[in-house]
Amino acid sequence: MLPDRAQVSTFLEDAAEWHRSRANEPLLRLIRSPWSGVEHDVAAAYAALGRRGGAILEMVERGQPPVPPPQREQLLRFARNARRVLEVPNGLDETALRRSIAEIFEVAEKSGTTPPAEALSGASLELAEACEPEPAGPIAPWRHHFSASSLNTFGECARKWFYKYACAAVEDPGSSASAYGKALHVALEDFHGEFPRPRRADEAAMRRRIREYVTWAFAASRDGFATAVEYKLQLRRAQRTAQRYVDWLMVEAKEAPFVVLGREVAASLEMAGRPFVGYIDRIDRDDVSGGIRVVDYKTGNIAMSASEYCEKVRRFRDFQLPFYYWARTAEGDRVTKLVLIPLKDALLDVRPIVLQVLPRSSASNNWGDACGTIGVDELERSRTRMIELSDRLASGTIAQFEPTKDSDACTYCAYAAACARRPAPERRRFGY
Repeated sequence: MLPDRAQVSTFLEDAAEWHRSRANEPLLRLIRSPWSGVEHDVAAAYAALGRRGGAILEMVERGQPPVPPPQREQLLRFARNARRVLEVPNGLDETALRRSIAEIFEVAEKSGTTPPAEALSGASLELAEACEPEPAGPIAPWRHHFSASSLNTFGECARKWFYKYACAAVEDPGSSASAYGKALHVALEDFHGEFPRPRRADEAAMRRRIREYVTWAFAASRDGFATAVEYKLQLRRAQRTAQRYVDWLMVEAKEAPFVVLGREVAASLEMAGRPFVGYIDRIDRDDVSGGIRVVDYKTGNIAMSASEYCEKVRRFRDFQLPFYYWARTAEGDRVTKLVLIPLKDALLDVRPIVLQVLPRSSASNNWGDACGTIGVDELERSRTRMIELSDRLASGTIAQFEPTKDSDACTYCAYAAACARRPAPERRRFGY
């Protein structure tokens, strides 16, 4: 992590650029800075929306998307301060401009930074007496909202959760894989806004328009790809995947017609007095049964079969779809299916993993690789475990966040370099 003084300097540089250019990019960096006053998760969510072309100050002032009251106050304070930066008179020299910005955000008071070396020249320095080290104590309790993804992180590696959520220790710049996933999600959200009910008669228009939506979404996310070659390759991959997605839609529209009721739907639920939040990629209604289907797009590695995903749910390694089930059930929906749609491999047909929700789990609950069942009792156990984990994180009794024992989990972890206790990688064995 950068020293405090370097972080503040970067923050002031971004704020000065925002004052001069009023461009979107420095504002996105500002809200994600530790000195913005906005919580890490909330700031990241608004920055993601801003990268898709949204005006984040206007979204904050409209209260969209909704966040709990404490985070709402943080966002409004940041928006007021960002607008005050624009009111600073033009023509100030860099030092005066940065001083004005520092006063607006009160960063000098918060940062605990030391004065520059030149301010200390000629001053007498005295060494202080060594202090006794403070006794070790538990980590401060988590007082904010929870999400299924944060609990997934905790289940994968408690130390990774500590770095990512409690410390915000590393500003992960992201990767081409994450940029690909975000862009494709945006494209499908816009696509189903135009085509909420897939029909064979609209196939030609759907194929043309999804190409256009993918092209636009990737162009808006161009900065997420390191090189022009990588950008073009990922765009080509997404275009092929999108056409295979339409292939699946045509089959689905014939065999089980449905209508898309919602896209990127906010999921907010209080469980045992603790707030949980998230966003559902898609909500469908089956034309025949009227049942609600909760859909989650997956552009990375996922379970290869319904039985494998159910096993992850049973072992409390994935809370995403169980949380979505309870969030929509609380809204009065009759959720009958939970669906994962793999969108990673452009060379394979889209074959979603579909779990039909039954009152109770069954010993023979799998119909095939892609289809299976999950009982409400299993979803109830997931909800109970989510509450237990949130109680533990909010208890303030955790003294150590232990690292995972699975070295594979460290392969793409943004915090691996900072984790002195990460497990050693498995030895690579070669055949003789």
